[in-house]
Amino acid sequence: MLKRQELVEAVKRGLVGNPGVVLLGPRQCGKTTLARQIAAGQGAAFFDLENPDDAAALEQPMMVLAPLRGLVVLDEVQRRPEIFECLRVLMDRADQPAKFLLLGSASPHLVRGVTESLAGRVAFVDMQGFSLSEVAAGDQDRLWIRGGFPRSFLAGSEAASMAWRKDFIRTFIEKDFASLGLGATPSSLGRLWRMTAHYHGQTLNASEIGRSLGESYKTVQRHLDMLEAAFMIRSLRPWFVNEGKRLVKSPKIFVRDSGLLHALLGISDRRALLGHPKLGASWEGFALEQVLAKLPQTDAWFWGTQAGAELDLLVEPHGRRIGFEFKVGDAPKISKSMGVALSDLKLEELIVVKPAGRDYAMAPGIRALSLPSALTYCENLGSDAVEI
Repeated sequence: MLKRQELVEAVKRGLVGNPGVVLLGPRQCGKTTLARQIAAGQGAAFFDLENPDDAAALEQPMMVLAPLRGLVVLDEVQRRPEIFECLRVLMDRADQPAKFLLLGSASPHLVRGVTESLAGRVAFVDMQGFSLSEVAAGDQDRLWIRGGFPRSFLAGSEAASMAWRKDFIRTFIEKDFASLGLGATPSSLGRLWRMTAHYHGQTLNASEIGRSLGESYKTVQRHLDMLEAAFMIRSLRPWFVNEGKRLVKSPKIFVRDSGLLHALLGISDRRALLGHPKLGASWEGFALEQVLAKLPQTDAWFWGTQAGAELDLLVEPHGRRIGFEFKVGDAPKISKSMGVALSDLKLEELIVVKPAGRDYAMAPGIRALSLPSALTYCENLGSDAVEI
C-alpha cells in the first residue's frame, strides 16, 4: 500500500488542536488503512462498526469509551449516529484523556450528527482515492484510466481493474447506498449515475435528465444530492456577480473518480479512451480533482457567459484569484475565451493544464503547465491551505 503522507499529517495536525478528527471519504478509498497507519505503535483502541462484535460492544458506548486513553478510532461511525451525544461529553472532559478519530462515508446521518453534537470540537479532513502526488511519477496515465480507488489502481491488469470498478458500482448501488441511509431504489440510482457520466463536464439540466429517466426534476435533484453527499459526483458551482454580461448560472457536474467514469461509460483502456468523445471531459474532470486535492480548503467555481466564453476552474486561495483551463493536448493554443476570462475576472494568472510536455508562457498572464508542474504551482499557492 502506498504511503499517503499528506493526509496522515493533516489528521495528526487535527488531533493536536482538537479532541477529535472526522475523516470523510467514499467507501473503499483507504480510510481504514490510513487510520491503522496513524494508530500503529500507539496502542490505539479500534472499533469497526461494520463488525458485529464491535457494534455489540458499543451498545453501551459511555461505559466502553469513557475509560479509554490515547487514540480511539471509530470506523463507519455513521452506522451509529446516536453515539455522537456520548462523544460530545467525552470530548468536553477537561483533561482530554482520549483523542477520537472518526471515519465515515459522508452520509447525512454522519454530517448531521457532527453538526449538532460535535460542532467546534472536531476537525474535518476529506479523503478521496490516490492522488497524483501519492503515486509514482510515471503512473499518471494509469491513475487517469483506472482512477484512484486503491484496489482499482493497484490491480494486476486492466481487466482486473475494470472488473473491480464494475463490482464497486453494482455493490454501491444495490447495498452501500442504502446502508448510508440515503434511500433511493437501485434501478433509478443506477440509471441516473450512468446518465450523469454522459453529462460529465457539462452544465446540469435536471429537468432534461428527468425527462430522459421519467423522473421529476425534484427527484433527480434529490438523488444527485445523495450521490454528491457520498463523494461520487461533484457539482461545481458557477461564479457570477451582477454585471452586464449574461452568465451561466447552472452548476457543472462531474463523476469525481475518473476510473468510475470510464467504467460507467464502458471505456476499458487507454486506447478506448483516446478514441472516445468524452476524452476532453475525462481529462478535465481528472485534472480538476488533482488540482482541488492540493487546495482542499479553497472554494472553487467555474465561469461561463451565454456568449460562450468560459473558464473551467476559478479559485481564490488566500485572496489570489487564479483561473485554470484543462486541455488534453500537449500543445494547447490560446483562445479568445482565455483572454476574456483573464480580463473580465481580473485574474492574477490563468494556468492551462495539459497532460505532459514542457511548460511555457502562452501570453501575458497565461501559462501552459503540465499537470505535475500545475500541482507544484498549487502547493505554492496554498502552502497552508490545509487548515484544520
